[in-house]
Amino acid sequence: MTLSRNFFLFTIGVIAVVVVFCLQLLLGSVSIPFSEVIVILLKNSSNNEAWRNIVLESRLPASLAAMLAGAGLSVSGLQMQTMFRNPVAGPYVLGISAGASFGVALFILAASAFGINEIRLLSSWSIILAAAMGAILIFLINFLISFRLNDMVAILIIGLMIGGGISALIEIMQTFSSNEALKKYVLWTFGSFRYVDASQIVYLAAVVLSGVVFSFFLSKPLNLLLLGDTYATSTGLNVRVAKILIVLCTSILAGSITAFCGPIGFVGLAVPHIARATFKTADHKILTPACVLIGAVICGLCNVIASTPGSDNILPVNAITSLLGAPVVIWIILRQRKL
Repeated sequence: MTLSRNFFLFTIGVIAVVVVFCLQLLLGSVSIPFSEVIVILLKNSSNNEAWRNIVLESRLPASLAAMLAGAGLSVSGLQMQTMFRNPVAGPYVLGISAGASFGVALFILAASAFGINEIRLLSSWSIILAAAMGAILIFLINFLISFRLNDMVAILIIGLMIGGGISALIEIMQTFSSNEALKKYVLWTFGSFRYVDASQIVYLAAVVLSGVVFSFFLSKPLNLLLLGDTYATSTGLNVRVAKILIVLCTSILAGSITAFCGPIGFVGLAVPHIARATFKTADHKILTPACVLIGAVICGLCNVIASTPGSDNILPVNAITSLLGAPVVIWIILRQRKL
């Protein structure tokens, strides 16, 4: 019964992913017929060159980026909630997002504060590289901490303190930066899947898919960690190595997604709970692919909403994910307190 139920839910999930993916290609400020979208995707041509450019150069990369981001953040959030045994832990609890933000702030705000008005570094890759370097820096710090400490509470607190300290440094840089640089940085913090262009989506896909596959092979250690470190150790699991691998996997996923798309909030926190409630299991061999599907669908829907079909306005993705994710967090707290 359980197998047939899971098969049915996964089938629904796959169908939902396909439907949401198509919606992202169809809906936007410009209405494009479904038949025309199919022709553009299959033949790479169209009678309307503007439609072709919109689909291939804008909507297709953004759609893929949204679904990759949703999948990666959801899986990394699941890992963090299991490792810390904390239902409100998310992919950014280790300060990875803060590190990426710090890298971008140094690139945009610090340069402005020193009177450097324009920096050219590998064209559109500049902000991505800056965010990646910041995320890597925080990962190295977390790696060293995880290697030296086996106390998850201490690691969690240190991660929060790192994030708080970095936020303070960014606020100082904002004080001395120009209005133009400040606006550019703030727009980046809103998060957007439209940051990723056709030439970059391949790299994002390679990193995220590698991280998701890596996380699936961590399913058994994650299942054992659910039962406590003592039990996991008694089964022969090297708990310290397992946690270091989990930190590595989460850092790869959260760091790469933040570098390409900006900080995307609440998805990694909320989706694992939706997956548990839907599939009614704690087995990570089921939850990991479930988070991939649900996260892809939710981020895809957020991308559709943010594009405000029929309007020229584009809403911040973070605003949409927060509006959808906040009720889930409230539900978690109320459920824990049994109110």
